[in-house]
Amino acid sequence: MTDTLEYNPTAPRPIEETAPLVDRNTTNPMFNDQKMKLGLFGTNCSYGLIMSHAPTSYEATWKHTLEIAKRADALGFEALVPVARWKGFGGTTNFNGNCFETYSWAAGLAQATENIAIFATSHLPTVHPIVAAKAAVTIDHISGGRFGLNLVMGWVTPEMEMFGGAQRQHDERYAFGQEWIDYVNKLWSEPGSFDFEGKYFQGDGVESYPKPYQAPRPAMINAGNSKNGIEFSARNVDFNFASLDTLENMKAYTAALVDKAKADYQRTISPMTYGLVVCRDTEKEAKADFQRVLDDGDWGAAGNVIKIAGSGASQSFDHAAKKEFQGRFIAGWGGYPVVGTPEQCVDQIQQLNDAGMNGMIMGMIDYNEEMKYFGENVMPLLKQSGLRH
Repeated sequence: MTDTLEYNPTAPRPIEETAPLVDRNTTNPMFNDQKMKLGLFGTNCSYGLIMSHAPTSYEATWKHTLEIAKRADALGFEALVPVARWKGFGGTTNFNGNCFETYSWAAGLAQATENIAIFATSHLPTVHPIVAAKAAVTIDHISGGRFGLNLVMGWVTPEMEMFGGAQRQHDERYAFGQEWIDYVNKLWSEPGSFDFEGKYFQGDGVESYPKPYQAPRPAMINAGNSKNGIEFSARNVDFNFASLDTLENMKAYTAALVDKAKADYQRTISPMTYGLVVCRDTEKEAKADFQRVLDDGDWGAAGNVIKIAGSGASQSFDHAAKKEFQGRFIAGWGGYPVVGTPEQCVDQIQQLNDAGMNGMIMGMIDYNEEMKYFGENVMPLLKQSGLRH
């Protein structure tokens, strides 16, 4: 990939920066050559990706999230991506209200795993760039170069109000985000000390050591799908996660995103998606379990999410206004569902790949138990199909 930061391994470095710097292609599995990368999403929050009382053994405890992480690591998954949440969404579940803070969560899992990439999801208005840069580097060193940042502009207004400030308008959130990541990139790359003078941040004699373990910087994700979100992703990050309603829209979106990154910023970017995966021995069983999530759904919490999204807080969820897609918030946090037998699920994942998606981070009704089934029944078929090797 082409990055805006230059990496010169032979350049002299001050003694504080003598920790090894290695090409992230050799340490971070997000940059491997798997045709369809796989990950888990939301294993740090209560109810994961389902706003539902559907039966599950999943719980947001450290013991449980650690077991899930180790299982995903053993299966060769590329990524663990958490949800950053400061306030639940109410309803009968208070969906995602019980949630581990993601930098600390990532540090713990980085120590406990061997190969999988561990992300922290960071609401940019809630953490100063100096603190974020230092925390990220710390986890990067713990993991041996497997860390990544999922950059979120902070679209949930009730959460942002918890921090005592007014919510910025949509476009200004991306202007803030651009300055935030410019500052962090400078902290990761600038030798010695420097002054920073921006609209949102100012600092004199700023420095940050050590530098990242992986060069030129940790992997970065953004899930913005609005015009500003696409611009931000094309300019800054390695992976864009899209919440889209149809395969046709995915094809148009991924092509436009990749072309924009290449034409405007001379960069490459990988589109990825997310969603709930329900895989069972028979199609009938899979559809029944998916329907149970809807039947036992917390429509109050879903309504609160949709109300916030529909207010213009997040233009990435514009399709949520369509009634037929509102169930996707109950069953998959607005993502693209994959439901069926192992063979059908592989076919659907193939369709996502054909639409330009280079990976999928998944939710499951019961992550830990269903990961066993996925490993035994789906992973071999993914390899047979050529989506994995």
